[in-house]
Amino acid sequence: MALPLFPPERDPGPDFVGLLRMTTGQADPAARPLDALTPVQAPHGTTVVALRYLDGVVMAGDRRATAGNIIAHHAMQKVFPADRFSAVAIAGTAGIAIEMVRLFQVQLEHYEKVEGATLSLEGKANQLAQMVRQHLPLAMQGLAVVPLFAGFDTSRSLGRIFNYDVTGGHYEDTDFQATGSGGRDARSTIKLGWRVGLGRDEAVDLAIQSLYDAADEDSATGGPDLVRGIYPIIAVVDAAGYREVPEDEVAERFGALIARKQAERAQ
Repeated sequence: MALPLFPPERDPGPDFVGLLRMTTGQADPAARPLDALTPVQAPHGTTVVALRYLDGVVMAGDRRATAGNIIAHHAMQKVFPADRFSAVAIAGTAGIAIEMVRLFQVQLEHYEKVEGATLSLEGKANQLAQMVRQHLPLAMQGLAVVPLFAGFDTSRSLGRIFNYDVTGGHYEDTDFQATGSGGRDARSTIKLGWRVGLGRDEAVDLAIQSLYDAADEDSATGGPDLVRGIYPIIAVVDAAGYREVPEDEVAERFGALIARKQAERAQ
């Protein structure tokens, strides 16, 4: 298959979505409005959080997906690597959100291959904002996606967090953010426990505490499932890049939290 060639004035450059439009004649699938909205209860993902710590950022998400009052999935993934130094978490319509994340990952990789350099963290946040904005027709029909983006800014050697609204507006949060149906409760917990200079372990414990408290107040947010061995996905992004916290470590930290809660009630 021959590679497509474009005249200079029509060259999409590093824009992968633009390349798709020019070669297929179609817009981003996640941005296409529905011809007619059929009443459905599509699975939705809920609570995700991000917070800065001394060396970078921690991002975490529960695993439950709901469709109305039904649990649609017990072990959905809501935290993904965007590239080596950034992560994206999703809340909203699950299928569309996952598709958006995959396209975002390809867009960043395509840009790096074409330009020979990675986008700045602000550039990545802007790219994601454009995708959310293109999704607005579906959001207006009740199929909204609201991501959370965070990463390690290699030029400034610090972690940064960006949150979004359904119109594609994006805003940088200095210290922490949470979104989804349990976002308010998770954010309140982090607000009480966050401080300047948090270590990695303290930040992970605070993220775990926030998701536990959100699950305690919000039925759409899943807590730790000790029977099935399902725990939230927690990732850190620092100067060494993106990596997930091992599941056995997350399970151990949740066990310590539950034991502490039981001890407090026994007093």
